[in-house]
Amino acid sequence: MDNAQQLVELANTTMPFGKHKGQLLLKIPERYLIWLIGQEIATGKLAVQLEEMMNIKLNGLESILEPLVRRAY
Repeated sequence: MDNAQQLVELANTTMPFGKHKGQLLLKIPERYLIWLIGQEIATGKLAVQLEEMMNIKLNGLESILEPLVRRAY
């Protein structure tokens, strides 16, 4: 999978459990991402995506993902 595909997938990944279940990772508050990453609850691909999203948010780059979100109609 190339970087563009990974970004599209990241922009459209939803949280599978917890307080923000069903929300796009993009919309989850930084505080919750920091807490969740620190708890080491997520594993595998989701853990990697949470780290990537946290890095994007910490650097103020959410705007690069927003156009990639597939809108539900």
